Amino acid sequence: MSLGLALNIANTGMKAVEDAMAVASQNITNSQTPGYISENSNTNSATAGNIAAGVTTGPTRLNISQALQKSLYQQNADVASLTAQNNSLSALSSVEGTTTNSDGSNTIGTLTNNLQSVNTALISLTSTPNNSAAQASVVSAAQTLTNNINTLSSVYQTQRQTAQDNIANTVKSINSDLTTIGKLSQQIITAKGSHIETADLENQRYEAMNSLSSKLGVSFTEKVNGDMIVSTQDGTKLPTRPDQINQSDDGFKAPTQDWPLSTKDVNVSSSMYHATDGTNKGIPDITLAGEDITSHLTGGTLGANISLRDQTYPQMQAQLDSFCYSLINRFSQAGASLFTTGVSDGKGGTAALNPSPTQTNPNGIVNLSSQITVSQAYIDQPSKLVTDSDSTPSSSLAQSLITQAFGSTDSAVSGSLAAPTSGLGPDGQQSTGYQGTLSLSQLATSLTTSQAGVISTVSSNLTTAKNIQTSLSTKISNVSGVDVNNQLAIVTTLKSAYQANAKVFSVAQSMFSSLLDAIN
Repeated sequence: MSLGLALNIANTGMKAVEDAMAVASQNITNSQTPGYISENSNTNSATAGNIAAGVTTGPTRLNISQALQKSLYQQNADVASLTAQNNSLSALSSVEGTTTNSDGSNTIGTLTNNLQSVNTALISLTSTPNNSAAQASVVSAAQTLTNNINTLSSVYQTQRQTAQDNIANTVKSINSDLTTIGKLSQQIITAKGSHIETADLENQRYEAMNSLSSKLGVSFTEKVNGDMIVSTQDGTKLPTRPDQINQSDDGFKAPTQDWPLSTKDVNVSSSMYHATDGTNKGIPDITLAGEDITSHLTGGTLGANISLRDQTYPQMQAQLDSFCYSLINRFSQAGASLFTTGVSDGKGGTAALNPSPTQTNPNGIVNLSSQITVSQAYIDQPSKLVTDSDSTPSSSLAQSLITQAFGSTDSAVSGSLAAPTSGLGPDGQQSTGYQGTLSLSQLATSLTTSQAGVISTVSSNLTTAKNIQTSLSTKISNVSGVDVNNQLAIVTTLKSAYQANAKVFSVAQSMFSSLLDAIN
């Protein structure tokens, strides 16, 4: 072997070692970076006429299984969605009381408990109708009940507003991730066209995809030229650069929070909802190129907050409003308007109860639960609970409230006394999910059990989703993760290889020096 050939082999070997050291160093540095995929240097033997001539360095490769990667992104979206729902519903759980039996029969601090306290106080009152303390006890229990109802309604509204705020902020963050992907894709396309290394750019793009996948359910495909196409779970394409939707990139600065998705901040009221027919009902659309795509955005924190805002809390509000309508109506029909709408009629009294299921109080029952209160007349004069129409003290009214308002017979729960069950909410799309011909106690228990079931299901599903995510992450780590110990072992091996190649140069230098000395 000629000395020149030996030097060439050593030179290419040292260059390959330097490249491999850089890859190993980057792997170790990014071992804890979410979404980072380990890289492998690509070294091949070079020959000249069947004679070894050193090594060549090819493009760095990513250790990736795209099938596993796509599965992880889907699971990231599921876990993030359930986490967002669980966090939101925990605020409701803290004020809803506890239910220890699946049928709601054993409850503490719930709507059912507070309602039962009113019934218990009325039963005591029938025994001692002239006892002022017993009279006041009924009013006090009724106030505790309405306070509980008002608190629940307030939590629904607060969490619905929080969901809307989260939607507006998440859209901005999604835009940033999408346009980061678009910017990196453009750099990858250019680099591939010039035969320049792209592994690091691709890794950064996968990191951006990993970030995006927790905010929205997405999938991706990679084109031959290096571009990446991002889509929602139902296949709706989300552009990452204007040119992907046949628009000019001139003047477009990426990343940006303002494109491609657009929405608005808004203060949500109980009468507002997101209309799917293009009309403005107060809740703003999320648009892409001027088109409403809200219904296509599922999964992740964005999908979760859309669901909480448009489905979960509106249904809970409708259930509670329906209960309040029945509470006021049944007590009134039994002879005591103990509970009222809380809205003045402008004549010194309170507005009449209106049964319209899609109008806000006082024109209907929407948001009735935020305004229901105990009649001031009974607060000022609890003895009205034991006064007959001829002003004679009697327990008959209290007894009537027990048998009629709290009754479960057909005459006590059917017809105009039945609780509204469907066509509820300002959009008319909500339903209670249970029968309206139940007693007040059964209605309260059904409501509590239904809402506790939502909370429990989300919590259970979150645990399952996290377990699946962990399993997937382990599989991906085996393929794409960085084993720091292995990388350090590679570095040690590379150091030895570098020293061996350097030794060739040292020997060659010594041989040249000896040759020069011999010539001289």
